[in-house]
Amino acid sequence: MSQERSKAVSSVYKGGDYSFSCTHDRFNERIRIDEYTGNIKAMISHIHSLFTEEYTKCIIIAKEGDVSRLLSFGLSYEGIIRHYFSGVDAHVMTKYRDNWRRNSQTWKDEDLILEGVLTKTSSELNGKPHMRPGRESDAAALAELYNEVFAVYPTPMDEPAYIRKVMNEDTIFHVLEKNGRIISAASAEMNRKYNNAEITDCATLPNYRKGGTMRHLITELEKRLLNEEIYYAYSIARSLSFGMNAVFHHLNYDYGGRLINNVRIYQDWENMNLWSKSLTCGAE
Repeated sequence: MSQERSKAVSSVYKGGDYSFSCTHDRFNERIRIDEYTGNIKAMISHIHSLFTEEYTKCIIIAKEGDVSRLLSFGLSYEGIIRHYFSGVDAHVMTKYRDNWRRNSQTWKDEDLILEGVLTKTSSELNGKPHMRPGRESDAAALAELYNEVFAVYPTPMDEPAYIRKVMNEDTIFHVLEKNGRIISAASAEMNRKYNNAEITDCATLPNYRKGGTMRHLITELEKRLLNEEIYYAYSIARSLSFGMNAVFHHLNYDYGGRLINNVRIYQDWENMNLWSKSLTCGAE
C-alpha cells in the first residue's frame, strides 16, 4: 500500500450568515462539505475559493431541500444516502475541475456488474465463524491485513497508529480469525450527531473470500451499532467489486448511485457505489 499519503484535514469555515465544515483530502484530490447551514449562495462562493488547483473533485453532502438550489449553482447530482440525517435522506452533489476526473472508462462494465448483483438470489449463510470485536491490540495485525489486500487505499489503514486513532474516535471494528491470524475485518465509523455509521474498511484475504465472511462481519457490526443507538448505516463500495456490492444487496441495503472516480483504492482511481439501510425493525 502506498505510504505517500497525507492525512485528510477537516476545518470549519464561517461567514456573516453561513458556516460549513470542509474536509481537505489531498491524497484523493478532493474537498468534501459534510455539514453546512445558512446562506447557500455565499457559502458556494466560499467553497469555490477553497476548490483550488490541487483538488479535482468537490463533494457536498446536501440536505433534501437544497438539491435544486445546488443544481442551479452548477453542481451535479451523483447519489442518495437514505436516512443519513437521523432518518432524513442526504444527497451527494459534486463539481469537477478536470475532464479525466469526471469521465469513467468502466461505466458500462459496472452497469453489468450492478445488474448481476441486483438480480442475484441471496444464499443462506453457513454456520457463524469465530468472530470478535476488534481491539487496539489488533492494530498491527489489522494494518498487515489492509496492506496485503490493498495496493492503494484512501486512508492510512496500513499504519497501526492510525488504526488506534480511529478506534478512539468512534470507529468500531469486527474481525474474523483463523489459526490466530486476522483474515477478515470490517469497521463502522459512527456519527452520533446523526445516528448513522459508515460501514467501511472491509477486507478479506484472497483465500478466504467464500462462505459469506463479510456478510457475517457486517451483520455483527449492525447489532453493535444498534446497541450504540446508531440506527442507520451506509457504505461506499467499489463499483467493480461484484462481491462487496452483492454483500450489501443481500443485507437489504438500497443502492443509491455511483460516485465517479471518487477515491484512490485497490489499484487506482475507482468509481464507488452508494448503499444505505435503516437498521431498525420494520424499516422500509
